[in-house]
Amino acid sequence: MLLRPAWPEDAASLAEAIGHESIARMVARVPHPYRQADAEQWLAQPCGATEPRFLITALDRGGAPVLIGGIAIIAGDTGHELGYWLTPSAWGCGYATEAGRAVIAMARHALPIGRLGAWHFADNPRSGQVLSKLGFRPTGQRMERASAGRDGLSPSIHHALDLDEERRGPMPLAA
Repeated sequence: MLLRPAWPEDAASLAEAIGHESIARMVARVPHPYRQADAEQWLAQPCGATEPRFLITALDRGGAPVLIGGIAIIAGDTGHELGYWLTPSAWGCGYATEAGRAVIAMARHALPIGRLGAWHFADNPRSGQVLSKLGFRPTGQRMERASAGRDGLSPSIHHALDLDEERRGPMPLAA
């Protein structure tokens, strides 16, 4: 697996990789159908200094790199949030966890962010499992969140990760 920046020439492969209804239903900002023009628009958006975004690639059977997903930290309505998606053929292979660990390590050591949030739709427990593997914990916050792929609101669950905990070290045990 390789994380790399997204480039304008990725528009066609991005539209193909993310253009599945099953993806659009599980992420907030991806419409369905997802067209090359949507990819071009997303690729043209600037990133903030604390908002890295990457494409996730893996090697196919012939050794050629193939776009299989994306991962980013975005400034969301509850602070900085981790978001990710994988194309269906890459589900269940550990790529989301591997990419998440890399991006969280970068955030922890190179970005001035103390806490990361993440949301997943209530009917997507596998995303909650990935977040748990990454160290996120449910906050107890639930709300109806917009979904472009569902064309409406859907129940969502919030998770958070304290990035400062590793910087501070473990809390001393109480006597």
